[in-house]
Amino acid sequence: MEYHLSLPVSFEDVKKLHVGDIIYVSGRVFTARDEAHHIMLEKNNIPFDPSDMALFHCGPLMRKTKEGWEVVSAGPTTSSRMELFEDKFLEKYNVKIIIGKGGMGKNTQKALQKYISIYASYTGGAGALAADKVEEVEDVYWLDELGMPEAVWVFKVKDFGPLVVAMDSHGNSVYRRRFKK
Repeated sequence: MEYHLSLPVSFEDVKKLHVGDIIYVSGRVFTARDEAHHIMLEKNNIPFDPSDMALFHCGPLMRKTKEGWEVVSAGPTTSSRMELFEDKFLEKYNVKIIIGKGGMGKNTQKALQKYISIYASYTGGAGALAADKVEEVEDVYWLDELGMPEAVWVFKVKDFGPLVVAMDSHGNSVYRRRFKK
């Protein structure tokens, strides 16, 4: 099935998604890699509400313009690096959609089920295509402390995708295959 979703998504929207579905999201997305996850997990108060957005494992390439920031490339980064703490992140921030590449492990899969969330895969090497779907760079956090790729960027996107639901809230994962002998 194919779905066009507006962020924030409801529990019902997430529950209807299954591994293999294609989704496109519109609304607010924030980027977070390893260091951003650490900061967000350590702080009690952060300057934005991640629960209303999709989390994008991405270290974008940005360009400063007279008007603000422009996204040059926004390809996904390898999500498995966040496996150590993604379950804690889901518990704390209640994010409903995680976007990345390469998949995640058992702890994240359990958290996706518990908190009714999904992991969607975006094609690696398609950073320019992703950048074209960003309508606006709304904000950036921790740029001075973390640098461009590790900072948290908040993007307004339209029809961001195609994304493949790779891990769903029902316990299914394209990364967990069973082979018959």
